Amino acid sequence: MLAAELWYAAYWVVTQSVRWSPVRRRPFIDRLAARHGETLPCVDIFVCTADPYSEPPSLVVSTILSLMAYNYPPEKLSVYLSDDGGSILTFYGMWEASLFAKHWLPFCKRYNIEPRSPAAYFSESDGHQELCNPKEWSLIKDMFDKMTERIDTVVMSGKVPEEIKASHKGFYEWNQEITSKNHQPIVQILIDSKDQNAVDNEGKVLPTLVYMAREKRPQHHHNFKAGAMNALIRVSSVISNSPIIMNVDCDMYSNNNDAVRDALCFFLDEEMGHKIGFVQYPQNYYNLSKNNIYGNSLHVINEVEMGGMDSLGGPMYIGTGCFHRREILCGRKFTEDYQEDWNAGIKDKLQESIDETEEKAKSLAACTYEHGTQWADEIGVKYGCVVEDVNTGLAIHCRGWDSVYNNPKRPAFMGVGPTTLAQTILQHKRWSEGIFSIFLSKYNVFLFAHGKTKLRHQMGYHIYGLWAPNSLATLYYVIIPSLALLKGTSLFPEITSPWIAPFVYVFCVKNMYSLYEALLSGDTLKGWWNGQRMWLVKRITSYLFGVLDNLRKLLGLSKINFVVTPKVSDEDESKRYEQEIMEFGSSDPEYVIIAAIALLNLVCLMGGLSKVMKGGWNVHLDALFPQLILCGMLVITSIPFYEAMFLRKDKGRIPFPVTLASIGFVMLALLAKIV
Repeated sequence: MLAAELWYAAYWVVTQSVRWSPVRRRPFIDRLAARHGETLPCVDIFVCTADPYSEPPSLVVSTILSLMAYNYPPEKLSVYLSDDGGSILTFYGMWEASLFAKHWLPFCKRYNIEPRSPAAYFSESDGHQELCNPKEWSLIKDMFDKMTERIDTVVMSGKVPEEIKASHKGFYEWNQEITSKNHQPIVQILIDSKDQNAVDNEGKVLPTLVYMAREKRPQHHHNFKAGAMNALIRVSSVISNSPIIMNVDCDMYSNNNDAVRDALCFFLDEEMGHKIGFVQYPQNYYNLSKNNIYGNSLHVINEVEMGGMDSLGGPMYIGTGCFHRREILCGRKFTEDYQEDWNAGIKDKLQESIDETEEKAKSLAACTYEHGTQWADEIGVKYGCVVEDVNTGLAIHCRGWDSVYNNPKRPAFMGVGPTTLAQTILQHKRWSEGIFSIFLSKYNVFLFAHGKTKLRHQMGYHIYGLWAPNSLATLYYVIIPSLALLKGTSLFPEITSPWIAPFVYVFCVKNMYSLYEALLSGDTLKGWWNGQRMWLVKRITSYLFGVLDNLRKLLGLSKINFVVTPKVSDEDESKRYEQEIMEFGSSDPEYVIIAAIALLNLVCLMGGLSKVMKGGWNVHLDALFPQLILCGMLVITSIPFYEAMFLRKDKGRIPFPVTLASIGFVMLALLAKIV
C-alpha cells in the first residue's frame, strides 16, 4: 500500500508540471494578409490510411475534399494520400474525389460554408441550406450521395468495373498478384495544379492531388505509419517540395477553413517565428456521445495539459493535426541565424511531364530506398515505436526547436472517436504501450532530453509515458483493500484518528479539482463520472496490457505490432452508443478482468458490511470505514458492468462465458484470502 501511495504521489507531482503556467494563443489572420498578401508559402498535406475496410474510402474521400477546400491559394496546396493497404478500392475513391472536387470546391468558396467535408456538411446542413441556392445545394448533395453510393458499392463488391478502369491509367497498376503486403510502389498524380486543364467548373485552379502506395515486400519491415510518412516526405519533394508539411489522420476532416492561415501566423511571426518547428492542433472527435460514455473526449488534455506544455517549450507532436517545417523533418537543428526560404516549394517544382515525375517518385517509395541512409535516424519520422509521433517531436525539441499549441474556438479538425469499449481499450493500449516503450528506450525523456529541454517539459512528456505502469498501483488498489475489508483487516488509519486527514484531503480535493477541470473544459457532470469509470477500466486493461506487451518485447517474445482502430460499427452497436449503453458482446480477456474486479468488490462490500454489523458498528466501523468507502465507490462505478452481466439481454451484454470465468477468478481470490 505504501508503494502504491508513493507512486500516486510521484505521478501527481508529474501531472502538476503542466498546470502551473498554461499558455493560450490567438492568431490574427487579418494581419497575416496585410503583411504578406498572397505571397504565402506552399503547403503539402499528408493523409495516411491503411485498410479500406477499417477506414472506408468514402470516409477518406470526405477528409481529402475538406483539405482541398481551404481558404488558401489552391495552386499552393498539394494533398497526398498514403495508402498502406495498396488497395485499388482506395485509389478508386481518390479518382472519384478528383472529379467531384471540380464541383465541390467552387460551391464551398462561393457560399463560404463550414465544415468543408461534404459528409459532415450535408449531415448537419439543415440549418445552413437557406444560405445557399436551394437548387444548387440539392444538385451538389445529389452528386455527393451518388458518388458515395458508387464508392461503397465498389468496396462491397471488392472490385472496380472494367469500364471505370479505362478512365484512368492508374487503375492498371493493379493486377491479380498484388496484395496489401506485396506490391510495387504506386504513385499517381490525379490532379496537377501546374496543368492548365486542372481547373474546376468555374475555370479556377485545383490543388494538386496525389495517391501513393509505397512498395511492400514480405521480407522488408515497412515500419507502419512512420514508414508511410517518410515515403511521403520523399515523394512530395519531387512533386511540390513545399516548405510546410501538414499531416492528418484519414478520418480527421478539416473543420476550420482558416486552419492553414492560423498556423502560418506562428511560422511567419517576426519575433518568434524562426524558433517554431511545428504547430500542433488538438485532436477532437465529432461523434462523442452526450455524456462521453467511453471517456474519449480528451477535453482536459486538450484544454489544460497541452496548453501547459506550451509554456515549457511546446506541446508534443501527437501524429495528426500538425504543421511542420519540412526542414526540421529532414533533421535540421535550430540556430539563431536561421532564415527559412518560404519560396522553396515554388522554385523547386519540376517542369517534367507527369509520367517522368511519377517514375522518379516511385523510386523514392521503394522499400529498399532507406537502407544504408540516415532516414528514421537523423532524417524523417522515427521508427521502432507504434507512437512514432511522440519520439519524433521529442527529437525536434532536443534539436533546439520550440513548438506551439493552437486551440481555436472552432476546432480545426474533427475525427472519428471509438464507439465501442473494445475500440477504446485497443486505442489506449496502443498509446500506452507505445509511450511506455519510449520510457524504456534510449529516448527516455529524462535521459534523452537532459540538458536540452526544461525539467518541467520532460515531466510533461511523462504524464503519458507513465500511463502504463499506473496500472500496477491501480490494480493493487482495487483488489487488496477490498479483500482486506472482507477479512476484517484495516489498511488505513481509523476514521477518528488525525492520521486519516491526509487521505480524506487527497480523496476530496483530487476529485473536486478533477471535476472542476472537466466542467471547465466542456464536460458534463455525468460525462466526468463516466470518465472516472473509464479511467479505472483503461488502467486495469489497456495500460496493464501495455506493460505486459513491453515486457514481452524486452524478453524477445514478441515484436512491434500496429493495429488500426476500426472506424466503423454495425447498426446495433451504433444505436447502443447513441443510447449510452456500454458495448461488450465478445469474450475478450479484458472483459474478464473488468467483470472479475467488479464482482470481487461487490462480494467484498457485502461481506465487509456483514462483518461490521455482526461485530458491532462501534467496534469495526472506525477501522474499516475508509475501505468501505473505497469498495463502495468501486461498486457504484461498476453498476453498468453488473447490468451487462445479469440484467441486459441485448447482443452487447457481457457473454455468459465471461461472467462464468470472472466468477471463477473471484472464487480463487477468496480461497487465496482464506488460505
